[in-house]
Amino acid sequence: MPNLNICPESLHKASPKELERLAVEIRRKIIETVAKSGGHLAPSLGVIELTLALHSVFHSPQDKIIWDVGHQTYAHKIITGRGKQFNTLRQYGGLSGFPKRSESVHDVFETGHSSTSISAALGMALARDLKKEKHEVIAVIGDGALTGGMALEALNHAGHLGTHLIVVLNDNEMSIAPNVGAMSDYLSRIRTEPIYSKGKEEIELLLKKLPTIGDKVFKIADKLKDSLKYLIIPGILFEELGFTYLGPIDGHNIQLMKRVLERARRTKGPVLIHVVTKKGKGYKPAEENPNRFHGVGPFDVLTGKIQTKSPVPTYTEVFGKKLVELGYNDKNIIAITAAMPDGTGLNYFAKEFPDRFFDVGIAEQHAVTLGAGFAASGYKPVVAIYSTFLQRAFDQVLHDVCMQNLPVLLVIDRAGLVGEDGETHQGIFDISFLRPIPNLTIIAPKDEAELEKALEYGINLNAPVAIRYPRGTGIGSGKIISNFTTKSEVLKNGQDITVFAIGPITYNCLQAAEILKDKKINITVINGRFIKPLDKETIIQMSRQAKLIVTVEEHIVAGGYGCGVQEVINEEGIWTPVLQIGVPDKFVTHGSPNLLRQHLGFTPEGIANKIYQYWQQILKKKAAN
Repeated sequence: MPNLNICPESLHKASPKELERLAVEIRRKIIETVAKSGGHLAPSLGVIELTLALHSVFHSPQDKIIWDVGHQTYAHKIITGRGKQFNTLRQYGGLSGFPKRSESVHDVFETGHSSTSISAALGMALARDLKKEKHEVIAVIGDGALTGGMALEALNHAGHLGTHLIVVLNDNEMSIAPNVGAMSDYLSRIRTEPIYSKGKEEIELLLKKLPTIGDKVFKIADKLKDSLKYLIIPGILFEELGFTYLGPIDGHNIQLMKRVLERARRTKGPVLIHVVTKKGKGYKPAEENPNRFHGVGPFDVLTGKIQTKSPVPTYTEVFGKKLVELGYNDKNIIAITAAMPDGTGLNYFAKEFPDRFFDVGIAEQHAVTLGAGFAASGYKPVVAIYSTFLQRAFDQVLHDVCMQNLPVLLVIDRAGLVGEDGETHQGIFDISFLRPIPNLTIIAPKDEAELEKALEYGINLNAPVAIRYPRGTGIGSGKIISNFTTKSEVLKNGQDITVFAIGPITYNCLQAAEILKDKKINITVINGRFIKPLDKETIIQMSRQAKLIVTVEEHIVAGGYGCGVQEVINEEGIWTPVLQIGVPDKFVTHGSPNLLRQHLGFTPEGIANKIYQYWQQILKKKAAN
């Protein structure tokens, strides 16, 4: 394999054949690496030629390339001097799976959530203009991300301002027939030639000089021109927003893209280049099943077979199948997702009840308020969104759902440490931003059995409810729960310390209690279950009995479950010390969830060690007094 330790400047001297060979080698490198470590394969394979064309025409980092979402930047990382490190992709201490400013000067803006690139690029373009600089600013956005309202807001603003900006729309949902590509290339040539723009201006001046009828003739001609544009020019929407539209062009034809990018550079004002690519390009299993290989775990390169899954179902599967069961019994249940039917488990519901399933695209704000509209009309909407993406709909949860006390069930998948996707995807903030909202009930089941009961409870409460659960397989608990209430659950009794925990980490606390038992420390372990409303009665009772209260959550400490427990104790004027175990005040990097839990002290041994050290401090203070 050729040396992939390359830099962008070397691409400017590369011949067409050299670029094509490089595309083949980069594609091979990405497939081999993702097969071992997992990652976003199909999106990255689809933009290799586009990435080479961008770096062949523009001069990064002087020219700014901003990648929307960022999960398609594997080729960009290799091209920008990270080829030797690429084997560390998404591993703890290795390369991030997304753009990272601290990783390279070529990563000019960090992304991980969609629809942000045009806003960021416009900000950089306007800053360039204020500084009177001359570099290019390019936003690369996918057709899926364009469904996000923020992207449309940015397009509207950019077109209004008219500053020079290039937006590359990577459309991987359609294929290009040769004749369409040739025609679109022809239209692009005509519409970007200076003589074309000059010709329009000259015709306008000529018509207006005609005595008496000049203005009228021009208006008629202008209307006719617009009607013809609507018929023959595919990008009229972007034209009306103020962009020069180029395309659609074949996103796997490097030389064609280079020519169009050069034209875009010469064109004044905002330009949108419509590039059509094939998701998973060059790897047959990914081409045939791009959704499955969008974000994939380790797999066999030759067969495309993904590693065998655990026999224990994931929380996502448990939720998805339980919702189908509930859907058969209640025809008022509606399921809503923001472009993640498979990821959230709503694909099961969609298959059984297609008329009651709604995928709104990458538009979390709309998903939540759509649910509010259904709830106001007598339905029982279930809105399933990853924890990290629910952050984008905070105002809608507060204003449109909870302020009106509407019965929307928010199902929060990937709550807690997500792992290899890193800072942008860790679900460690949802409790903090949801807990202050009035009227909202928040539940964190400790296992699959409780998740099923929580869903039944939430569907029938007739009020706003949020249920949070982690990524990955369940505990394997076959326990049948007959009584599911807002009361917390005492799992183990001990007279020294009481531990309140929420979610599956509760089981780690039980194991930690056994470790501490060997050190003659007796622990009570309580499954908090409800984050809101808190079981104040049990909290008050145990804080009066115990010598130390400990809270444990796979969530940021600030504003989390532990803060709620501390507030209850403070309100009662109880002086029992409280130790809050959770994620410290920092963003959590990428790495396997188990490795991150070990690093943060969330393993049974880590929890036991934190409790033991704090307990020793208490004993020393008592001895000193």
